[in-house]
Amino acid sequence: MTTRALVVVDVQPTFCEGGELAVDGGNQVAADVAAYLRAHRDRYAVVVTTQDWHVDPGPHFSDHPDFVDSWPPHGIAGSANAELHPALDGLTFDASIKKGQFDPGYSGFDGVESSGRTLEQLLRDHEVDAVDVVGLVLSHCVKHTALDAARLGWDTRVLTDLTIPVNAEQGAQAEHDLTAAGITLTRALAR
Repeated sequence: MTTRALVVVDVQPTFCEGGELAVDGGNQVAADVAAYLRAHRDRYAVVVTTQDWHVDPGPHFSDHPDFVDSWPPHGIAGSANAELHPALDGLTFDASIKKGQFDPGYSGFDGVESSGRTLEQLLRDHEVDAVDVVGLVLSHCVKHTALDAARLGWDTRVLTDLTIPVNAEQGAQAEHDLTAAGITLTRALAR
């Protein structure tokens, strides 16, 4: 029997409409992830959230961002927009990983929970065999988290209807990179 984890990547107001680094459709992704969890929490042995939690990420922040390696300030530790999206209120999670305090922190595997345990350690402690990845955004932190999960040996899926890219071009590139790494792209919800 497969022990599966769900990693909910960066579902934070900072990446949704009205946030510092907003993606059109971010609020809808947050609502869809929450609805999926309410209906299907029993599919997962472990559900983990990640959050951009930047303190001083160096050149990741810029007043003149290139939107490739540098970005406007976002996910600022302790700010309301760095907290989990209100759509997730009332849901319970097994762990919360904060990432990017002093670096870009694109992957959930770059962060730690409050005890200092990494996402890799947490998943190994729970004897997880497979990982599903959802959240914001496909072209960046979802992609990097999924690539790291696969690189570390987990059977990895990205649930494509529970994420969104910055734009179509970057989304297509992310999907290419993910499938090239052996990651399954699938829909969570039958429509």
